[in-house]
Amino acid sequence: MLGKTREIEDRYEELEQYLSQPEVIKDHRLYQKYSKEHKQLTPIITASREYRSVQEEIQSNRTLLNDPDPEIRKLAKEEIDALRSRLEQLEKELKVLLLPQDPNDEKNILLEIRAGTGGEEAALFAADLFRMYSRYAEFRGWKTQILSQNITGIGGFKEIILLVEGEKVYSRLKYESGVHRVQRVPETETQGRIHTSAVTVAVLPEAEEIDVQIDPEDLRIDVFRASGHGGQHVNTTDSAVRITHLPTGLVVTCQDEKSQHKNKAKAMKVLRSRLLDREQSEQQSRIAEERRNMVGSGDRSERIRTYNFPQGRITEHRIGLTLYKLDDILQGQLDMIIDPLITYFQTEALKRSAAA
Repeated sequence: MLGKTREIEDRYEELEQYLSQPEVIKDHRLYQKYSKEHKQLTPIITASREYRSVQEEIQSNRTLLNDPDPEIRKLAKEEIDALRSRLEQLEKELKVLLLPQDPNDEKNILLEIRAGTGGEEAALFAADLFRMYSRYAEFRGWKTQILSQNITGIGGFKEIILLVEGEKVYSRLKYESGVHRVQRVPETETQGRIHTSAVTVAVLPEAEEIDVQIDPEDLRIDVFRASGHGGQHVNTTDSAVRITHLPTGLVVTCQDEKSQHKNKAKAMKVLRSRLLDREQSEQQSRIAEERRNMVGSGDRSERIRTYNFPQGRITEHRIGLTLYKLDDILQGQLDMIIDPLITYFQTEALKRSAAA
């Protein structure tokens, strides 16, 4: 492990030299690339340097175990015990940090929430999930922006696409992709019967232009007059934009802005991210064996979580976690689910790493 960290430290020092070179500073793209890699390596370097420092302190304190003063020997032993405990903690941290990193972990995301089975009740639950994720983003200090929305008559969403920007957004929300099931008595139910509905959540890493190259010749762009429920978004100009990616058949429509230019920019952002997701999904299908070994791969056809309103219960099926804190979670207190999920998947990755 320490041999690997020394290799990383060599690269870290090399990057620091690059970042001080005038020709790199002038090249914005190259400087950004090296800065990103430098930032990603910093937690490993910090932990490995502390690990070596603690080892040296332990060695230094060992010499005091033979001191003629019993009080000094006692203090040295207590210090060594505390340092060994810290060393074990750092070793665990380093093992996790040295796992292969998901290249998307640092990215912003497009959060797509769509009503599934359950009609209007599913659309209302989609609105509940939108508020839950929006509040969670506020707690984390992230920024959100609605890119597209399709509102139903009583305040639900057939679909809403949200851009979430901030530090390590994808790393914390990537396990939210899947089918979210709700069990509750709908507002429209007169007999008090519990209904089961479903909403699909997709978490796509935001694709930058350098991630996905799109040939303008591969696009068909149509403009039309925006319209919406109850006269909403109606205007007198052709501001709505529909972009079709001809090679894949992917279609993105955006009409939320009054400006055609802004709608086109939003639609392109969604299209790039969907193309990146498609490309990565194809890569992942080629390593299906690894997927099958993971409990809860995040496949969108999979029911990952159930929200039971009568019992105030939420169940995360992939890790067998049940909490009776539904109201808190819907208010955005998602860390009580996300933290155990991250720990679980890191543990599974460590097991596979040890077995390799």
